[in-house]
Amino acid sequence: MINEVKIREASEADLPAILDIYNEVILNTTAVYSEKPHTLQMRTDWYRDRVNNNFPVYVAVINGVIAGFSSFGHFRVWPCYRYTVEVSVYVEKSFRGKGISKMLLGALIDRAGETNVHAIIAGISADNEVSIRLHQSFGFTEVAHFKQVGYKFNRWLDLKFLELLIENTPGPI
Repeated sequence: MINEVKIREASEADLPAILDIYNEVILNTTAVYSEKPHTLQMRTDWYRDRVNNNFPVYVAVINGVIAGFSSFGHFRVWPCYRYTVEVSVYVEKSFRGKGISKMLLGALIDRAGETNVHAIIAGISADNEVSIRLHQSFGFTEVAHFKQVGYKFNRWLDLKFLELLIENTPGPI
């Protein structure tokens, strides 16, 4: 039974649970265009990169269990992209369909609004209709559809980019 979902900043202690969620997604879905599970060191490096760049990493906690995580990071590394981020949201399979991804994405959008983010990009496999609908419910619109750019599970995958613009003015450099 789900009592309450708490969204909080992740810590390094959460990385084993984050890794388990991410690896299940890699192995069983097209949400990540990777085929091999990641290691704890890879997730640690990812987490430290996010923290060092002042990007959020959130976890959803239910009854003491990490049920999902979200983050955003660089869309592209060149300086003029500094007001654009790419979001990621993943939920543990037994907790999917319970509104957790909506809370995690909402937290990222709120954080983007508090910082100098102007554009939020979501790269979503075209076959992931649930994620596309989730992002559209927040106002994301499709801006690109790349045909057959990924290959996983013995088939070609299309990738869609959805974008949400936030009205804010960049601060000084």
